[in-house]
Amino acid sequence: MIRAAVIGLGWWGRTIVRELAASELIRVVLGVDPEPEPRAAMAETLPVTAEYTDALARPEIDAVILCSPHRFHAEQIIAAARAGKHVFCEKPLCATGAEAERALEAVAKAGLVLGIGHERRFEPAILDLRRRFAAGEFGQALLMEGNFSQEKFLALPLDNWRLSPELAPVGPLSATGIHLVDLAIALFGQPSEVWARLTAHSPRFANGDTLAVLLAFPNGASAQISAILTTPFVGRLAVYGDAGWIEVRDRSHPETPTGWDVTTARRGEAATTAFWPPHPAVRDNLEAFARAAAGGEPYPVTHEEMLANAKTFEAIVRSAMSGKIVRV
Repeated sequence: MIRAAVIGLGWWGRTIVRELAASELIRVVLGVDPEPEPRAAMAETLPVTAEYTDALARPEIDAVILCSPHRFHAEQIIAAARAGKHVFCEKPLCATGAEAERALEAVAKAGLVLGIGHERRFEPAILDLRRRFAAGEFGQALLMEGNFSQEKFLALPLDNWRLSPELAPVGPLSATGIHLVDLAIALFGQPSEVWARLTAHSPRFANGDTLAVLLAFPNGASAQISAILTTPFVGRLAVYGDAGWIEVRDRSHPETPTGWDVTTARRGEAATTAFWPPHPAVRDNLEAFARAAAGGEPYPVTHEEMLANAKTFEAIVRSAMSGKIVRV
């Protein structure tokens, strides 16, 4: 059993505490938040503290789960590595490639495990999609399309860090779009160039509410990604090959999954649609991290993929701010 502290007790931190309540592999034993309100809200569920250093100093804690603003991730990961704690970090890993390199180096030097909050990789329909494309069932993968949008942030107070241009520049990217960037990297590797357009149609989103991104990959593949923070939930991923395609549609937000509708088409055959039942992908991701931290099978997202994601995140932000094509 891996004993963990959750750092950040906002919406997603509380979601993780709830998801792990029944886990037999990883247990949350401490909550950390600098603000009194989140601590008070969780005080009846688990012990809480205001200081990150408290979690790092406790010998009974094996790992930290970072649900903090991503501008703090690099230093928090490095501090945890120095304290001998494994780290599970919510997305985005870091704001820049240089920050990610420092964080990854610290974890590797300490011989610890780093996990990342890209639970979409653990959804059964996505695992099946990747397996079938890797086996060549749909020929060469040419293009990925994805949209991951939600309206949950309309309920946030205006001073929430997720609405801040300083703490979360290009809001739709750090909120949801980065999951699709990760899946594109899982399929095609690190992109070579990006072009992004960010707009703000609602005055409450000072960091933008509508994002469109085009990723170009060295092998000739492309990915088209979009994310909106003012539209009702939609989750859609399609990958097109030169002999067929697969589309995965979420029935609900991954926080409370209710299953996926998967449409498959191969050349010369009629398209078919199948239902995949709900599955706890968030918990699967955290338990994969726990198994690796306990000395079991390696964590399935590599450091190289994490670094590529951070570099791509940085390039998308630069492109969104400048309107120009940016090399990764």
